[in-house]
Amino acid sequence: MNHQDSLESVRGMRVLITGAAQGMGAIFARMAAAEGAQSLFLWDINEELVQRTADELRQQHPQVAIHAQVVDLSSRAPIERAAEKVRHHGEVQVLINNAGVVTGGAFTDQEPDHIEATLAVNTLAPMYLASHFLPGMLASRGPGRILTIASAAALVSNPNMSVYAASKAAVLTWSDSVRLELERVRGHQVKITSFCPTYVSTGMFAGVNKMLFTPILSPEQVARKAWEAMLRGTPIVLMPWTSKLGQVLRGLLPTSLWDRLAGGPLGIYRSMDGFTGRTAAQSQPRPDGRG
Repeated sequence: MNHQDSLESVRGMRVLITGAAQGMGAIFARMAAAEGAQSLFLWDINEELVQRTADELRQQHPQVAIHAQVVDLSSRAPIERAAEKVRHHGEVQVLINNAGVVTGGAFTDQEPDHIEATLAVNTLAPMYLASHFLPGMLASRGPGRILTIASAAALVSNPNMSVYAASKAAVLTWSDSVRLELERVRGHQVKITSFCPTYVSTGMFAGVNKMLFTPILSPEQVARKAWEAMLRGTPIVLMPWTSKLGQVLRGLLPTSLWDRLAGGPLGIYRSMDGFTGRTAAQSQPRPDGRG
């Protein structure tokens, strides 16, 4: 990558973060404010938490214009209304698609409403947001960034997370396809980054079993890595290194042998067996702070 394409920070830029009330979303918000973003738009479904996060940032960074918005990402209409309100302040230059929901358990136990909500928040919402703000980024000819938090689950099939994995596989291939489209267009400075971590200890994946050589990642560690990749404009990041190794093994080995490894010593296929999520209400998907 040309170093001229990299950003040192988001200073002076307008930044929108979904799932910004807690977890990685709140960490992203603190990073943007600390770097001196001009305007910061925090979207979340939880009004109390997003207002609390906004108030804290206003106290710590009074020079940054902080806007907290309660937005239901499971439906297109609220997204469109909220996006128009953002536009009154100018075009978004940095879009962080962070919000996500987790639906765990066997596919035969999934209710249609849960399936629809998972795909709406994890897959469709980032597309709707990009369709609103990407044209403005391109037209401005200035620096622009879209960071989408996908998941390592997008790359490896796994029992008891079929709907979640499908939603993340879809958003990953969409995000990287848009990146490739933009590489054919000259005269802009917009970069697309897709970030794929394994399990992160935000609480959304409470109860998961550890995999061989693959630690449960801290939200601070993941958010920092994702933020740095976004500033550089790195296309795709897998985290940790074992995700890359898994991709190589899965591509080289016969399916039967890979299944024995993933279901046996690697522990991948057993990782969701003890999944509980943040609370008992996790079986009702809703936007939250981690993708």
